[in-house]
Amino acid sequence: MEFSLFAHMERISPDQPQDQLREEFLTLCKMADEGGMRAIWTGEHHGMDFTIAPNPFLTLVDLAHHTKNVRLGTGTIVAPFWHPIKLAGEAASADMMTGGRVELGIARGAYSYEYERLMPGMDAMEAGLRMREVTPLLPQLWQGDCAHEGEYFSFPATTSAPKPAQENGPPIWIAARDPNSHEFGVHNGFNIQVTPLWQGIEEIETLMSRFNDACDSYQGKRPKIMLLHHTYVASDSADTARAANELSRFYCYFGAWFQNKRPVTQGLIETLSDDELKANKMMAPENMARDLTIGTAQEVIDQIKRYEDLGYDEYSFWIDSGMSSARKQASLRRFIDDVMPAFA
Repeated sequence: MEFSLFAHMERISPDQPQDQLREEFLTLCKMADEGGMRAIWTGEHHGMDFTIAPNPFLTLVDLAHHTKNVRLGTGTIVAPFWHPIKLAGEAASADMMTGGRVELGIARGAYSYEYERLMPGMDAMEAGLRMREVTPLLPQLWQGDCAHEGEYFSFPATTSAPKPAQENGPPIWIAARDPNSHEFGVHNGFNIQVTPLWQGIEEIETLMSRFNDACDSYQGKRPKIMLLHHTYVASDSADTARAANELSRFYCYFGAWFQNKRPVTQGLIETLSDDELKANKMMAPENMARDLTIGTAQEVIDQIKRYEDLGYDEYSFWIDSGMSSARKQASLRRFIDDVMPAFA
């Protein structure tokens, strides 16, 4: 089992200076690098202070100047927002600038809030089709020369300029949920990243089953699979309960952004009332405590051992949570010092 950090700048109130959020983000990433994590993943989102990440390549190049060994991954690029030639060139450029440390996670995207602003009229089905057209073109463009006539893109023979530092280009990871997405990723030789969100061990088992089925129908080399999950390593049971409450609030806001029904002003969604938070039974703190990877160090070790036994190759510590920077750092420190050694 290898470990990585999944993190963003996240702003939950207008009194948080964004330059301070960047410094807090960098602190977490430096901890991950110095603590021996394999990679840092950061994604792409637009117009949302909930997740501030307009271009992950800029973030990764910045991180390359503050870290030494850790791999730097997009978690994830929203493929339908990109032309394949532009994506191939920017990924290659970032790979060159970081000394060949880039890994490319790709998804169709999830928020209709973003779709209606960047690609008006596009729905999730079309976004998925665009991702499936764009992604296989990237290795071809890195090798060059690639000409293409497709449903969404057509262009004459073109190559990536520059070429990536890594001989075959950055490793590609596909964010997969349904069986067809697993099959698409595996059959194209891409790694798989799965995110069960708040849905617990049954979903974690189902996602692995879908990956295994895709591998069973594929004649090539078995790719890697990464589990991305909200994680909190607590000092004691009271700290676990506090984290469950904080993550309950995070997921209530996640759901509000996903539903795209509340007003948004200056990148911040309209505040949820205490009554609205309590009414969301699906995201209740007791469910978070049951279904997320939170608890004392030994409890987290036991949970991750179960994921390892299922066959997951990498566990990514999702630290976005609306918690204070100090609480995030304390949890990550306990993870590095007390949890990771159990898997050495």
